Amino acid sequence: MDSSTTSTGRTRREATRQKLYEAAVTLIAEQGFSATTVDEIAERAGVAKGTVYYNFASKSVLFEELLRHGVGLLTASLRDAAERADREGGGKVDALDAMVRAGLVFIERYPSFTQLYVAELWRTNRAWQSTLMVVRQQAVAVVEGVLREGVESGEFSAEIDVPLTAAALVGMVLVAALDWQAFQPERSLDDVHAALSRLLQGRVSGSRQGA
Repeated sequence: MDSSTTSTGRTRREATRQKLYEAAVTLIAEQGFSATTVDEIAERAGVAKGTVYYNFASKSVLFEELLRHGVGLLTASLRDAAERADREGGGKVDALDAMVRAGLVFIERYPSFTQLYVAELWRTNRAWQSTLMVVRQQAVAVVEGVLREGVESGEFSAEIDVPLTAAALVGMVLVAALDWQAFQPERSLDDVHAALSRLLQGRVSGSRQGA
């Protein structure tokens, strides 16, 4: 088998897995994990039931991989936003602000995944709980890195509790975005970003040494 054939097969499989991810996250967000069947996931994705098991050993494995996939996309978008702000010569507050916007863009694009992810964070009896904690930390770690760099450069106060502040910033974006979509959908992404940006500037920027 030549490399082009192998590449085509890999691309096709990734496309199938993406359809399964999207079908699963939509159904589980709508009706819960236990109530969602593999048959329903296959039907929503437009594939045979056997295709689900070919790609994932079980519904639980599919959901665990769904969490990895979704949070991986979020983490990458946060990292890209911070790096872009740095390339453009911005400070660490600018990097944090860019990540806030990137988070909002992600949540607007993947609302069902975000609802599911936030709901699962509060459950303790799931087989994938350890996986969820690992992928959550990957996203938070990106924010932690920017905060630490800001402390080291003197842009932020050394008194900042980096892990807690990073978790708070991520949580702020998640909860504000879900509230926006559920209760204030008439607001634009720019409106929500502007409000969170002002909060960020007042809390983080105001923590600079000498401020």
